[in-house]
Amino acid sequence: MAVKMDPIHQFELKPLVSFGHIGHQHIAFTQSALYMFLAVGLIALLTIWATKSRAVVPGRAQSLAEVFYEFIGQTVHQSAGHGSERFVPLVFSLFMFILLLNLFGMIPYAFAVTSHIIVTFMLALVVILTVVIYGFMAHGTHFLGLFVPPGVPGWLKPLIVVIEVVSFISRPISLSVRLFANMLAGHIALKIFAGFVPALLAAGVWGILSPLPLALSVAVTALEMLVAVLQAYVFATLTSIYLSDALHPGH
Repeated sequence: MAVKMDPIHQFELKPLVSFGHIGHQHIAFTQSALYMFLAVGLIALLTIWATKSRAVVPGRAQSLAEVFYEFIGQTVHQSAGHGSERFVPLVFSLFMFILLLNLFGMIPYAFAVTSHIIVTFMLALVVILTVVIYGFMAHGTHFLGLFVPPGVPGWLKPLIVVIEVVSFISRPISLSVRLFANMLAGHIALKIFAGFVPALLAAGVWGILSPLPLALSVAVTALEMLVAVLQAYVFATLTSIYLSDALHPGH
């Protein structure tokens, strides 16, 4: 009997609650939305519980929360520079949200939310809109100096402006694709290697080779856990770098 392996099936959205149709578009509450609500709720509960005492000498939970927050705070300050403290809550929230969604995706039979580019693109769009809105609010039209690096000869400025604008517009694309592609590829590889185990066991004599893909599955799982954490950190770091343009345009 052939064992069916479909590494793409795990990314299929399944409606949990249907709200009908708007035109030809089906509106529903999917498992993706459920995991996002769970992530937000868990982050809120853990941070509120960990900081409820606000002790001068913190306990274990408060210490852990402070370590995470200070770690992200240092990342933001090193990347965005002076005045970046106001953005620490935003970057911390994005980091924890992406981290939990990535880790949720590692649970067997759970859904990998960040493997859908629409989710990662909307997170990246939040970052870019924050940069643009704050940049204009804080600096007015001087924010446009971001697209004219200092010291560029006048005859070269039109070309440089076009390049800088295209580079700026591509940021949400690169930011979202980086996270999406890493999570998608990792889960596909994990599904394929894991599927080899029952396939070899069902193949009779070739079952003696099943420990090999099993060992690879364990190795890929460990690697994916590392990637899940690393990609959340990379997203937070790049967010901090982009926010520095809103704080210090033209520098």
